[in-house]
Amino acid sequence: MLKRTVAGIAVAAILAGSAIPGPLEDGYAADKSGDYAKAVEMYRLAADRGNAAAQFNLGNMYSNGRGVKRNDAEALKWFRLAADQGLPNAQHNIGIAYANGRGVKRNDAEALKWFRLAADQGHAKAQFSLGLVYLKGKGVPQNSSESVKWFRLAADQGFAQAQSNLGALYAQGVGVPQDYVLAHMWFNLSASHGDEKAAKLRDTTAGFMTSDQIGEAQLLARDWKPSRN
Repeated sequence: MLKRTVAGIAVAAILAGSAIPGPLEDGYAADKSGDYAKAVEMYRLAADRGNAAAQFNLGNMYSNGRGVKRNDAEALKWFRLAADQGLPNAQHNIGIAYANGRGVKRNDAEALKWFRLAADQGHAKAQFSLGLVYLKGKGVPQNSSESVKWFRLAADQGFAQAQSNLGALYAQGVGVPQDYVLAHMWFNLSASHGDEKAAKLRDTTAGFMTSDQIGEAQLLARDWKPSRN
């Protein structure tokens, strides 16, 4: 009897640890294969059960018109459900919706609120978006130093657009002392991700630098490593 009980527990443990496909995983598979209608069906099944990732993915389907007719208000509904569970991707998307008036009336203050919620969790895109908000003064007083802070946090994670913007601020001396070496470094890092505009800005910046400064900037870029959040 003891052997049977132990065996039963072992089997139960194995089954509990097995990766049995659920509606979210089925949704991922259908989405990847291009069966968007099936993906919507599976995401909705998981989303209705309160799964934040499924709610976010379903919001994306409505936002992009994949498997369903595009509906920004419906997308926002699902993003909000996921965001209320603390999902930073969803929080950032709500910020984008408020910033651009998609599915909701444009509201810069609300956009700022949602960007910050995601950015405070280390979400690189939200940190970049927050940097833009402060640079342009949307919903807050314009603050170049605060913009630099958020661009740097995103850039440190390897987010190419933030790296390019940070390079531009160093090149112009906006929010930071002008520093062509650091500008060149950040442009170079962004260019390494395929950003052609950053590559051109790097080369333009090099025209204001000595060969020693260029060498220093290249060394900094070579030794740079992304941070982890």
